[in-house]
Amino acid sequence: MKLVDVTSIQVADETFVAAAPSMVAAEVSDRANWRRWWPDLGLSVTEDRGAQGVRWQVGGPLTGTMEIWCEPVLDGFVLHYFLHAEPAVELPASPRARADRLTAENHRRRVAGKAMSFEVKDRLEAGRIVGGPAVGADAAGQTERAEI
Repeated sequence: MKLVDVTSIQVADETFVAAAPSMVAAEVSDRANWRRWWPDLGLSVTEDRGAQGVRWQVGGPLTGTMEIWCEPVLDGFVLHYFLHAEPAVELPASPRARADRLTAENHRRRVAGKAMSFEVKDRLEAGRIVGGPAVGADAAGQTERAEI
């Protein structure tokens, strides 16, 4: 059985961030961050959801869609990152060379996504004591804590 309409570049990643979800909007909506995280991609916002994230149309060396979705969990949130795209350049005709090129591009995009996630995590959790409450979640009452 052959799969139809499956994109060649498929990235899905998630990272828990121990910070109030309301803090993430400034990070993921800052265009200067986008240029640093994905310098070669042309991004056009299709949906800005504030603390819930951003969806983009992707252009440049890849054509497709990308999303950061922030899902509130306990006193923080899970930052989900998705990229579904096709290379804009013609791929090699040889099945082996094509597979090697796509594998390398998928790896490159996964590493870039994880670097972005960890940068957001590091910035928002700055000053947090290991094992302590999520940043911004305790005093302001921005999120509720789960009772364990």
